[in-house]
Amino acid sequence: MKDYKKYYIIPADPEEVYIALTNPQTIQLWTGETAEMSTEPGSEFSLWEGSITGKNLEFEENKLLVQQWYFGEQEEASIVTIKLHPHKYGTSAELRHTNIPDEAYEDITDGWNEAYFASLIDFYEGE
Repeated sequence: MKDYKKYYIIPADPEEVYIALTNPQTIQLWTGETAEMSTEPGSEFSLWEGSITGKNLEFEENKLLVQQWYFGEQEEASIVTIKLHPHKYGTSAELRHTNIPDEAYEDITDGWNEAYFASLIDFYEGE
């Protein structure tokens, strides 16, 4: 199991980024795929037409979301924490993803960099 931590600068206010991460219609706009998402702790979510699934654990409006990502059978939960901080260029998003299975690590980190946050940044840069 491995952990991953990285900061991303998103050219939008934390309030806008929070909505983009938690509102299913907005998620569909920047991913191009249908999404199931709720800010109800304990609710299940699905992104990129089921490529990413898990459970929502905790939310702090405009500041934080914590999710458990599913990787099949695994002893320790894989937890994603995204903290949003105001930044002079918009938002600094602090990503921490723990307990990533070794065999999935490269795909997951590539996904964070080249799909998830790249799509979000492109969405706001294109406005």
